[in-house]
Order: sequence, then structure tokens, then C-alpha cells
Amino acid sequence: SHRLSSVARWKGNVSEGSLVCKESRQVDLRTGDLKEIIKELIRRRTCRNDNVSAGSGMEMDDRISHLEQRVQLQEDEIQLLKAALADALRRLGCCEEITQSSSKKGGPTKGQSFIMALCLFFVLFFDVFLSCPLHCASLILLHLMLLSPCVRKSMSTERLSTVKKEMADSRSRTTSSSSSIYDGYVRMFIRGRPITMHIPDQLRESYSLDHKVALPERKLKLQWVYGYRGRDCRSNLYLLPTGEIVYFNASVVVLYNVEEQQQRHYLGHNDDVKCLAIHPDMVTIATGQVAGTSKDGKALQPHARVWDSVSLNTLHVIGAGVFDRAVTCVAFSKSNGGAHLCAVDDANDHILSVWDWQKEKQLAEVKCSNESVLGAVFHPMEANLIVTCGKSHINFWTMEGNTLTKRQGLFEKHEKPKYVLCVAFAENGDAITGDSSGNIYIWTKGGNRISQVILGAHEGGIFSLCVLKDGTLVSGGGKDRRVLLWDHDYRKKSEIEVPEAFGPVRSLAEGKQDELFVGTTRNAVLRGSFSGSLTPIVQGHTDELWGLDVHPSTEQFVTCGQDKQVYLWDTSSHLPLWSKAIEDPGRSVGFHPSGTVLAVGTMIGRWLVLDTDTRDLVSMHTDGNEIISIVKYSPDGAYLAVASHDNFVYIYSVTENGRKYSRVGKCTGHSSFVTHLDWSTDSQFIVTNSGDYEILFWEASSGKHITSADAVRNLEWATSTCVLGFSVFGIWPEGADGTDINAVCRSHDNNLLASADDFGKVHLFSNPCSQPRAPSHVYGGHSSHVTNVAFLHEDSHLISTGGKDTSILQWVLV
Repeated sequence: SHRLSSVARWKGNVSEGSLVCKESRQVDLRTGDLKEIIKELIRRRTCRNDNVSAGSGMEMDDRISHLEQRVQLQEDEIQLLKAALADALRRLGCCEEITQSSSKKGGPTKGQSFIMALCLFFVLFFDVFLSCPLHCASLILLHLMLLSPCVRKSMSTERLSTVKKEMADSRSRTTSSSSSIYDGYVRMFIRGRPITMHIPDQLRESYSLDHKVALPERKLKLQWVYGYRGRDCRSNLYLLPTGEIVYFNASVVVLYNVEEQQQRHYLGHNDDVKCLAIHPDMVTIATGQVAGTSKDGKALQPHARVWDSVSLNTLHVIGAGVFDRAVTCVAFSKSNGGAHLCAVDDANDHILSVWDWQKEKQLAEVKCSNESVLGAVFHPMEANLIVTCGKSHINFWTMEGNTLTKRQGLFEKHEKPKYVLCVAFAENGDAITGDSSGNIYIWTKGGNRISQVILGAHEGGIFSLCVLKDGTLVSGGGKDRRVLLWDHDYRKKSEIEVPEAFGPVRSLAEGKQDELFVGTTRNAVLRGSFSGSLTPIVQGHTDELWGLDVHPSTEQFVTCGQDKQVYLWDTSSHLPLWSKAIEDPGRSVGFHPSGTVLAVGTMIGRWLVLDTDTRDLVSMHTDGNEIISIVKYSPDGAYLAVASHDNFVYIYSVTENGRKYSRVGKCTGHSSFVTHLDWSTDSQFIVTNSGDYEILFWEASSGKHITSADAVRNLEWATSTCVLGFSVFGIWPEGADGTDINAVCRSHDNNLLASADDFGKVHLFSNPCSQPRAPSHVYGGHSSHVTNVAFLHEDSHLISTGGKDTSILQWVLV
């Protein structure tokens, strides 16, 4: 209450144009206070009068930035405090066990019991009441525990000297990811949190932090990209003369030969690709990307790239440092040999610019619209005419010299739609638009007036229009999922419907003969014709993707995501063998060792078991109401470990070949959510990591926490998916903050280690990776955090999954 009243008084002394805090020295800047302060600063900045000077605004920005940094530091400190307190409780519990066993021989003294209770009190007192730095409180705790006779009695002289060495070392530690070696273990520090990793006995004599690890001899090559970005992008599906369809997903542009079942990939982009255009020569391609942030914090500027679809070489980079936020539309001119490229960025004013792309020179630019712009395209017969469309508008732009002049499309007596969604051109040069009301408007060539209307052509919006080589028109609907064929007089000739599972139409492309390709909003590409049906050739997830596991004996893998879909994939056909819609967003998935069933963990504490062959529901259970981060069977299939964001791991006995489950234990002791888990090869033990960088060991049959280092240092682990541990700590880069690595996986031959990081990269290390900052091969392709990696059962391929980019990448080991 004292802190809240201080904040209230602080707010009362903040003037509109400046930051004045009379009682700032009295405010205890804890996390909650800082968040309230920042909210108040942002609110007052939003409400500032226009006459506030730019200098004052910059000062406010600097102070807000400083306070945000303070918030982060306070949050780190509180997180470390929680971890330290949990560690203290575990140590006290250990002391109680020791004193209970010694009570049979006389019992502990009152002084011993008092010292143990005093340990926890001093940590709380120094941090909460005196705001003492956390590391000081931790040192006090260690000193007090060393004063306790029962603790000293349980430690050897060698162990006591090691603990004292750790205490001395911790005084000089910063929040870097540095490492130190002690007698029998290595200690790494992440954000000030000490992480202890025990060295196996066979390596204790020979191990050195100075030893250099070699790069792995084998490398990765991108073989297949699963999915298509249709959920939020338009006009991004075309057929090339090579017989390949071209589209994009994540930061990869895919050239897919459907007949030969081969993909090629353009990998020039370093973040999300948002738009695509084909040059009139049908060889040169332009693609635009979003702004991003690299691993070292540097901004990745949005830009367009012009490249050769045969050689996959980049020809030109356009607009780096000019575009804002993202390039959302690109198009080549048609009637002047494709000499010009137009682009629209995602700035507030949605700037339309025209470029001589071969010289990388901007010719003209203009503010396009305050509203969203969904399409921009050159007229096929007039080199200097560009048509843009979007929210409540269609504009016709004429370029003269370096000036772009706008004529707005006039709807006159016709209904003005909320969105004009797409534009195409008839053989005679008329512009054709589809809108959010399901209407098709025909605009007279060279003019800005409507000459013909097809009302209610579709139920819901019209997302794509495609004029075929014979001059007929194809339209694709949203809500009704219909694809319609219109004759030259705009009379409906034929129709075909996209199955509901694949969602509304997003993009249309003419194929060979009467073939048609349809991209959908659920990230699928279908192929078919009006004389037949539509079948999927590309499928993918549509929301954030975390769950991944490989089949124990076949070339298959399973994924689940927040789109409430579970897919069992075949790596040869690159299509799902089946998909299963579940009631809740999925987060984790794991195969039973027999391969006959698989478990799926959800975002709300529920987990279920599916039959691998029939996808039928076998069993369903609920543990808590938070995210189930891991579901993993023991190597012998007798147990299932269910790790949750409620800080617990639930252990189930598994019988009848994975069809019957009964809970036998609960691992209690983590002070933060459980992030990773591995089983020992004998199925007797579990090791876990948590959100506050703890490494804890457990007895599987009972869930009992194992505190003895000697009991666990020589254990062999069936898998290596924990990101913290002696055999993997070399994957962490210098200065890592603990969240930079999302997943790690060891190859089945034990020679390789793959990791997934927060910067869109997959790393390949040699295994074991027990030296600080080990070298790795680094691969791009994902455009958001990489959430998971897994080697197929024979180590022929590696699978990686993206988070927000929803992509699945299949890498071959070469």
C-alpha cells in the first residue's frame, strides 16, 4: 500500500509537458510500480497538446526507455529471487531429512533448527524489507547454511571448500552467459542465475573449458518447405514456364515442380516475404519483405529483391533504407518490357513508389492512402498507368516524369464497397475488380468509371481474379469458397468448390491446359479443373506451431499447433497422412515407442492420446489448467511424463500398449514452468529444465526429487532435448538471456546436435557440445522464432518448426 500511494502521489506531480517527480526518491521502483508509471507516461504522451516541443518529446522518449529497462532488470531480479527461494526450500527440506535421520541418534539441537529457519527469513528480510541485491541475500543464505552444524556434517571437507569457492566466484559474476569449472561440475551463468552441470566421472580428469570443438563434418540442406502463406498475403501464386509454381512461406520463396515432386528455394530474404511479382519475361521475379531485427539487435531494413528464377541469383536489391515497416505490394510494368517496378510499403501513408529496378533508382513516389492498400499493378497496355486498391478505394495513377497523379475510381450510383480486394485486366484493357461485398465491377479502359456490374457474384468477399489465356475470367470467393468461371460477356459458365477444410480462396493461377491452382487462406495450395475436383498439393498449419515429434521407426513425423490441428506427415510425399481437428490449441506432441499411439498436450491443461493409424481418440486427461509444454513417453513405453506450465511434471503408468493410463507420481519442486524434459535410457529417471534455468532430476516411478549429484552425473539419457545440461551448454552464445534457445535435439548416432533459436536460425553442432560457445553451421529459412527441431529415426533428415511463421522445414543431411 505504501508503494501504491507513492505512485499515486507521483502521478499527481506529473505535469502535461514534462516529467516532474517530487517524491521520486521515495518511490520503491518495483515491477508493478514501473509498469504503472510507464502506462501513465504513455497516456500523458498521447494526450499532449500539439504545442509541446520536439525536444520535450525526445526527453520523454528517453525517460520511458530508461524506465522500461528498469522494469526488465526488476523482473529479472524477481525471477532470480523466486529461483533462489525455491532452492532454499529444497535445501532446507534436505536438511530436515538429515536431521530426521540423525534424530534416531540424539536428534538436532534447538540451535540447529533455529539456524535452518533463520536462513529463509534472512533472504526475505534483505530482499523485501531492505531491498538488498539478490546476490547478497544468496550469499547470506549460503553463509548461514554453512554455519549450521547439520549442514556441515552432511558435507565433506572437499565439498565445503568448493561451495566457498562458488561464493567467492559469485561476487564477481555479471549477467553474462560465462562459464567456470569446479571440482566435478561446470557452472554457467545466464542473467546472473548460476546453472550447475555435473561432469561424468569418466571425463572429470580430462575435461577442460579451453578445449576447442570442431565444426561437424555433415551439413544441412533445405529440401522441403511445408505450407504456403495464404492467411494474410495476396497475389502470391504463379505458374512458371518451367512447370514450377512459385509462392512463398516464411522467408523462403518456393519453386515447386508438382509433376517431379521437387522443390527449389530462393533464400535471399532474411525475414517474412510479403509479396511477389513475375516479370513479363517469366524468368525474373521480384519479392518484398518486412523489416526485422537481427540477433545482434540491428534493424533489418524492408526491401524488395529482384532475382533470377533459373539460377536463383539475386540481381538487384531495391529500396533498402527507403521503405518503412514492410513491402506489401510489388509489380512489374507490362508494356515497356518490364523496365519499371512499382511497390507499396506499410507506412502510415502507404507510399507508392516506381523504380528503374535495373539501375536500382527511384523514379517517383507519392502518398497512396491512409487506409490499407491490398493491391498495386501496372496496366498491361499503358506503361505509365498503375491501379491500386484497398479499403474503400480504387485509384488510377498516371506517371509523368517523376510525378504520379491520382484519379479516384467513381462508384457513382453503385454501392461503394468496404474493401476493393483484387484487380485484373480483360483482353481489351478494361480493369476488373472484386470487392468485399461479393460484386465484380468492370472499369472502362483508360477511365475511372464503372461500365458493367455483376452484383452478388459471390457470397462474401472476392479475394482473387484471374484472366485466362482464352480471355475468360475466373473468380475466387471467400465465404462461399467457390471458384467461378465467366465467359467473355461475364456470364457464369462453371463452378467448383474448395473443400471446407482448406478454407476460402486466397489466390488463383492458371496451369497447363485447363488446370487451375488455388491458394487458400488456410495455407494450402490445391490443383484441379472445372471438369474435375480440387485436391491439395501443399498443406500447412495456420497458427503458431510448437509441437513436433518423429515416428520411432518410419519416415514420418507429427506436428500440432494453436490452430487446433494435429498432422501426421509423410516425408516422401510431403503431405499429411491424416489431420485431426481437436477442441483446444495444441502445444506439444509425442509418439509412444511402439508408434501405435501418440500423445498431444494442449494450451489449457488437457492432453489426449490418438491412435496413429486411425487418428481415433484413445484417452483424454486433464492436469491443471495451464500449458502442457511436454508430453514424452519413457524409452520402454511404461511411463508418460506430462510437463506443465504450473511448474509440475505428472507421471503416468502406461499399459496395454499405450491405451491405458493411471497417474503414479507428481514431480514438485520447480519454481517456474517446465520447458524441457528427457528420460534416462533405463526409464528410471527424468531430467527437467524450467523457465528460470533450473536443472532438476527426478525418480520416475515416484516423482521424488533427486538431490545427490553422484546419483545423476553418470546417467545416460535416451534423448537430449533439454537446453541446459553438461552435454549441450556449448550451444549458448555469449550474452544469451536464457530465452535465446527454444529447443535442441541429438541425432540418433550421437554425433550431431541441432538447436532452434529465437532469431529464425537452425544451428548444427558436433555432439557432445560441452565447451563454451561452440562453433556451428547456421541456417536460415524461418522468419520468426524456431520452436522445435527433431532428427528422423535414421538421421537422414532434420525437421524444424517455426512459431509465428507456421512453417515446417525439412532438411537433408549431406
